[in-house]
Amino acid sequence: MARRLRLALALALALPLAAAATELKPWTGGAPPPLALKDLEGREHRLDDYRGKVVVLNFWATWCEPCREEMPSFNRLKARMGDAPFVILSVNMAEGEARIGEFLKKVPVDFPVLLDRDSGVSRVWRARLLPYTVVLDPALRIRYTALGELDWSAPDVEASLRKLLPAR
Repeated sequence: MARRLRLALALALALPLAAAATELKPWTGGAPPPLALKDLEGREHRLDDYRGKVVVLNFWATWCEPCREEMPSFNRLKARMGDAPFVILSVNMAEGEARIGEFLKKVPVDFPVLLDRDSGVSRVWRARLLPYTVVLDPALRIRYTALGELDWSAPDVEASLRKLLPAR
């Protein structure tokens, strides 16, 4: 419990900083860590399942104001990407299903919400401040990160993601 309280306090203090960063940053780090989490319906999602698609992996929590503000733009982006080989995966950080469900009644989403019940996956992915988003290309290499709220349906963001799509 003390660990969660420290994490919540650290994240709350960092929210103004995170909310101010609003662009895709090119990634120069290494390979992505593994990811295997269940969604709200109990289906397991593994990162390898999405090879061949551009993957937007968003780490968030219902208590995070910038996270809540950002969610509708993911829906708009998904709609604009149409049938392109593209997926959004939303990783909720250590919240209960009831709380997430209440949030989703107010802000429905058109993509899977994965449950990181103990924040273990979030830690491995270095999601220390929220929202934190990682963009992977079809070979599952990290290409961009975004720390803070971003309008994911903005034309420049969409154009950056479309450049990563495989040739058809």
